[in-house]
Amino acid sequence: MHELFQNRTRRHFFGKSALGLGTVALSNLLAKERIGGLSGIPHFAPKAKRVIYLFQSGGPSQMELFDYKPGLVKYANQNLPESIRNGQRLTGMSASQSSFPVVPSRFGFKQHGASGAWIGDLLPHTAKIADDITIVRSIHTEAINHDPAVTFLLTGSQIAGRPSFGSWLSYGLGAETEELPAFVVMISPGSGVGGQPLYDRLWGSGFLPSKFQGVKFRSVGDPVLYLSDPAGMTREDRRSYLDTLNQLNQQQLENFGDPEISTRIAQYEMAFKMQSSVPELTDLSKEPASTFELYGEDARKPGTFAANALLARRLAERGVRAIQLFHRDWDHHGGLQKNLPKRCLEVDQASAALVKDLKQRGMLDDTLVVWGGEFGRTVYCQGRLTEDDYGRDHHPRCFSIWMAGGGIKPGMVWGETDDYGYNIVRDPVDVFDLQATMLHCLGVDHTKLTYKFQGRNFRLTDVHGSVVKPLLA
Repeated sequence: MHELFQNRTRRHFFGKSALGLGTVALSNLLAKERIGGLSGIPHFAPKAKRVIYLFQSGGPSQMELFDYKPGLVKYANQNLPESIRNGQRLTGMSASQSSFPVVPSRFGFKQHGASGAWIGDLLPHTAKIADDITIVRSIHTEAINHDPAVTFLLTGSQIAGRPSFGSWLSYGLGAETEELPAFVVMISPGSGVGGQPLYDRLWGSGFLPSKFQGVKFRSVGDPVLYLSDPAGMTREDRRSYLDTLNQLNQQQLENFGDPEISTRIAQYEMAFKMQSSVPELTDLSKEPASTFELYGEDARKPGTFAANALLARRLAERGVRAIQLFHRDWDHHGGLQKNLPKRCLEVDQASAALVKDLKQRGMLDDTLVVWGGEFGRTVYCQGRLTEDDYGRDHHPRCFSIWMAGGGIKPGMVWGETDDYGYNIVRDPVDVFDLQATMLHCLGVDHTKLTYKFQGRNFRLTDVHGSVVKPLLA
């Protein structure tokens, strides 16, 4: 009923005011930098206009990549002391183990950049941008299994049904372009067994109107389902069809005031515009050879992480507000020694290339880039430990991510874990703190971006979260 009264009020205003349409036209011209969004947001001057989240689904092992523990060599093959584990709950995969042998990383580490950040040898390209990124080694989460952990990190709740981070941005900040969605998602599978499933609700709008949900781009066929016109339908036919359909939808909106009808009208129009904008976006033929040297030859292969990273830069150039890349198959309960190098090879060069590319185009300052998974891995071996194979179980108590650009202080390492890499001993950052800090970079006070649903004002960070100010530039 609230939506119905709003619509009727607007119709009354436009119908009775001689200056109504002119005012709307003028406001549209003056607000070309932002379409939609809430009044009063951003709450303060933002450093970032957009975010690119490079989500490594499955839980990359911080023990091999960012959290160097050379002292573990003296504890190798010894049982993890109970004083360190201290009652930490176990997953069903390792709960039946009679011992928990410590496994030092079997891959090298070196220091890089002015900060002397220790970065694993499996990430040589990331090592070259050490002065452009900040590594946070003290992230911790509440969830110990994949689905609730991913859901928690992306929506602020382990229980499905809340809006995703990108949906909150679309709702609060609006869009920068009318030609593409404000929130775009792409998935690359990895070359292993497939990894954990990723559900559309992870980029869904939850209880927000559905126009704020993420749009998934595909690598096979039309980038977006049903984007092409049916055989025999011309562009003019499509326009005429939509005009008539929109008139019918508008009548329904006036009669019922259902906001989902508004979404339907808007999405039909967006789809029509995307029929022109998306083919141009995904056509990489005009990219110079230097681009593919930077991102790697995989960038020429649709559906790879490298190709998606290049598309992420192109989406950012065209004003897309939230871009989320998912790369699967980081869940190494066994076979880590064989499979972790493959995952790193698939994402390392392109991740670093994206940061370099944004920087050389003058876009890194207003683009927030985040790289990481839903939790970390244990210092102890899961399953059988051999000379050429080991695995690590889920570890929510501490893990590592990196952030770059868009208001984040570069060339820094934040947080510290104990000698076993099992517990945080300095500067912990929980999931809500991370979300609050990301929103802050985009000019949003996380306590004020709310939506009333079922009688309660909800927000991404629920009733938690503090901005980690030392991370800010």
